[in-house]
Amino acid sequence: MHATIWHNPDCGTSRKTLAILQETDGVTVNVIEYRKQPFDRATLLQLCEDAGLTPREALRTRGSPAEELGLIDGASADHILDAMVEHPILVERPFVRTDKGVRLCRPQDKVREIL
Repeated sequence: MHATIWHNPDCGTSRKTLAILQETDGVTVNVIEYRKQPFDRATLLQLCEDAGLTPREALRTRGSPAEELGLIDGASADHILDAMVEHPILVERPFVRTDKGVRLCRPQDKVREIL
């Protein structure tokens, strides 16, 4: 099985999710450090849709400039998505895709649903 993780190495949950992937027999892992390789809009939108989330639900509000950018109250999904593409720190993490689906792996054990 192949897995892709959109990873932030400074995030404990992201590191723990990556460790689960690496420790699972038969899984090859592609790591995308999304702060170095930012999301394009289409990919981010597809990840949200495949995970069953709205852009608002995938928005990181803690430790991000979401409030300063006016994204907390009343921002449209398009506005949030555009801001997330421009400021990758706004994306909650980590997203993981496997052949079995996509999950926003918070907590990290959610990754087991798609392994």
